[in-house]
Amino acid sequence: MKFLSQFPEFSAFKALRQDKEADSAEGANEEVVDASGMTPEETLEGAYNKLRAQLADELLESVLTASPIFFESLVLDLLVAMGYGGNRRDAARATKRSGDDGIDGIIKEDRLGLDAIYVQAKRWARDRTVGRPDIQQFAGSLQGNRARKGIFITTAGFSREAREFVERVESKIVLIDGPSLAGLMIDYEIGVTAVSSYTLKRVDGDYFL
Repeated sequence: MKFLSQFPEFSAFKALRQDKEADSAEGANEEVVDASGMTPEETLEGAYNKLRAQLADELLESVLTASPIFFESLVLDLLVAMGYGGNRRDAARATKRSGDDGIDGIIKEDRLGLDAIYVQAKRWARDRTVGRPDIQQFAGSLQGNRARKGIFITTAGFSREAREFVERVESKIVLIDGPSLAGLMIDYEIGVTAVSSYTLKRVDGDYFL
């Protein structure tokens, strides 16, 4: 190599080879993009989000066409799937203890029942809005029952005043609107079934060390 380096032709050949190797390494590190400038992962994520939004819309329409009793059962199934209420039987038994004071259900926070969560569920049209008076009434019911935690679930939406109100009350109140309800149903597989599943994989660099 030392002998060949004295010839300009060899030096030029060596420099050209180094440039090609650098270009090849750089190209290997670049992500493949399509005509829109998106990587395959970004395209797949966009398609997933679009299908998820469509599914959420169909879920809400199905909930609104079902009976009020079915909606109460759906809320129980969701809360139990999220880890509240112990089991389905305990959760159903708890809701039967609720009265007519603006409380639709009472459910355990955990399996041991260390605390109770009061539930209000409104199956309203999607274009309706739950306002501050509705939340104030629910907060008053919590206070009357000496409850510290509550969940207000609706297929509709909440006004800005309603959301601001829950930030100022002493009781902890969680608001779940229609889109959030549909998202939770998808995440916890309530009213949905898996059609197909795709797992993205990459080369494990540690394996080749």
